[in-house]
Amino acid sequence: MLESWFVDCPWCGEGFEADIDTSAGDAEYVEDCRVCCAPVVFRIRVAADGSLLAVETLREGD
Repeated sequence: MLESWFVDCPWCGEGFEADIDTSAGDAEYVEDCRVCCAPVVFRIRVAADGSLLAVETLREGD
């Protein structure tokens, strides 16, 4: 299931809406910032019922 979540880019500081896939449970993946195109690491936490608990965005390599 996809959920929309507003995040801030750790590189440029701009906010954008990201579509987060919660179907696989907790996950970590890289997606380019929609503003500056830098690689952003997304760490997501998903509850047992599949609802999105938290999204953390980091610079790649941090």
